[in-house]
Amino acid sequence: MATLTVPATIPPVEEDCEQLRKAFKGWGTNEKLIVSILAHRDAAQRRAIRRWYADAYGEELLRALSDENHGKFERAVILWTLDPAERDAVLANEEAKKWHPGGRALVEIACARTPAQLFDTRQAYHDRFKRSLEEDVAAHVTGDFRKLLVPLVSAYRYDGPEVNTSVAHSEAKILHEKIHKKAYSDDEIIRILTTRSKTQLLATFNSYNDQFSHPINKDLKDDPKDEFLATLRAIIRCFACPDRYFEKVIRLALGGMGTDENSLTRVITTRAEVDLKLIMEAYQKRNSVPLEKAVSKDTTRDYEDMLLALLGAE
Repeated sequence: MATLTVPATIPPVEEDCEQLRKAFKGWGTNEKLIVSILAHRDAAQRRAIRRWYADAYGEELLRALSDENHGKFERAVILWTLDPAERDAVLANEEAKKWHPGGRALVEIACARTPAQLFDTRQAYHDRFKRSLEEDVAAHVTGDFRKLLVPLVSAYRYDGPEVNTSVAHSEAKILHEKIHKKAYSDDEIIRILTTRSKTQLLATFNSYNDQFSHPINKDLKDDPKDEFLATLRAIIRCFACPDRYFEKVIRLALGGMGTDENSLTRVITTRAEVDLKLIMEAYQKRNSVPLEKAVSKDTTRDYEDMLLALLGAE
C-alpha cells in the first residue's frame, strides 16, 4: 500500500550523510541529490541519517536543509525527513496556531492514525513545543469546534476488533435522532465520535445505513456551506474510507484556480509509507487520470521531483 521505494542495497549511513553534505556545498544546492537519498529512505533510515549527520558535522540535518532550500521544496523535504510523530506534531501545531474552520490536519491526525500513533504524536508535541496538543487546540479553536476537536485529539481509543452490535444499533439511532433535530454539536454525537473504537464506529455507520436506508454523511449535507457539518463528514469519512477521503483532499488541492501545495504536500508526505498506493488508485478511478500525471502538471522543478519520488513515479 505504500509508494515509498527503497533500494535493495542501501549505502552505509555515513555515505548518505557525506553525499548530503556535498549537496549543500558549492555555488548551489544539489536538490536532485537530496531527493535521490532522502526520498528513498524509510523512517528508521532517515532517523539514522539525522543522528549520524548531527554527530559527524555538529549540525542538525533539518537546519542544513532549511538553510539551503526554500519554499515548497524545502517544506516537502523537511516534513518528509521528520519522524512520523514529529511530523504530525508540527502539522498539528501549525493548524492549531492558525486554526480556521476548513482545516483538516487535526482531523486527519486524530482519525487516520492508530491510537498508538496519536499517542506518540502527543508525546512528540510535548517534547517539541513544551505544551500539550490539547492545550493549544483549546487555546486557539473556538465554539463548537473546540468542543469537538479537544476530545478528538485527546482520545486513546480501543484498537481491537471486537464490536458490540447492540451498541452500534442503539448509537446509530442516537446519531439519527440528533442529526434529524439539527443538534449537530450535541454531547452524544461528540461522545460517540471521540470515544468509540474504529471498528465500533464502522459498525455504527453500517447500522445507520441499514436502518435509515442511506449513509450518515448524506444527512450531514443539510447545509453544504456549514463548516462544522463538513468537519463531522470529514471525521466519518476518515474513519470509514481513508483512501477516498485523502483522494478528495488531493483532488481539491489540484483543482480550482491554483494548487493548494500545503494540502498536497501534507497528504503525500504523511501517506507515502502507509497507503498512498490505495489513494492513487482511488484518484485514478475517480478522475480517469494517474495521480502522478496530475501532480506533474500542477508542480514544477525540485518540488515536482520530490513529490513524484514519494509517489514512486520518477
